[in-house]
Amino acid sequence: AVIYVVPIVIFQLAVAALASYGFARYSGRVKEVIFFAYIILMLMPYQVTLVPNYLISNWLHLINTRWAIWLPGIFSPFAVYLLTKFIRRIPVSVMEAAEIDGAGEWQVFSQICLPLCKSGLFSIAILIFIDYWNMVEQPLILLSDEEMHPLSVFLSKINSGEISLAFAVAVIYMIPPLFMFLYGEEYLVEGITYQGGTKG
Repeated sequence: AVIYVVPIVIFQLAVAALASYGFARYSGRVKEVIFFAYIILMLMPYQVTLVPNYLISNWLHLINTRWAIWLPGIFSPFAVYLLTKFIRRIPVSVMEAAEIDGAGEWQVFSQICLPLCKSGLFSIAILIFIDYWNMVEQPLILLSDEEMHPLSVFLSKINSGEISLAFAVAVIYMIPPLFMFLYGEEYLVEGITYQGGTKG
């Protein structure tokens, strides 16, 4: 599962950070329409989007490859929506002051927005990790080779008569997300209470 989850977390945050900065900083009708589409996609149950994901992956000949799992995860709207809300809470005066001092767009993004959104980035990373660590439907539909299935799929296939095996696998399986939660609990709380660069 690590080979699927880690790239998704890293690249989803990278894509979401750039996209959310654009959504938060600039206005326009087209931007609002696209952001509304992100919200609609985020509210849809994942089972609904599995069909177009499968069709697109099949068209691109990605079925039974890791890319069939990676690409939908990397471009998930969840992180974009949350990070946009975080960046919108950063006072505009902070960014304008940086621009007056000669900072370019990239400097404002990398040196102002990202540091102020650090708690949000960590909290979103934890949520993404836990979400994709527990995925079952995606591998079952997009990966026909059982050797490519993550441990979450194997755990769901254990027979009811193998209680001891199921318990042992479940204990091992919960260690990484538990470690992530304990390590990032402070950031998760800060992300929830984040108010424009201050803790509420």
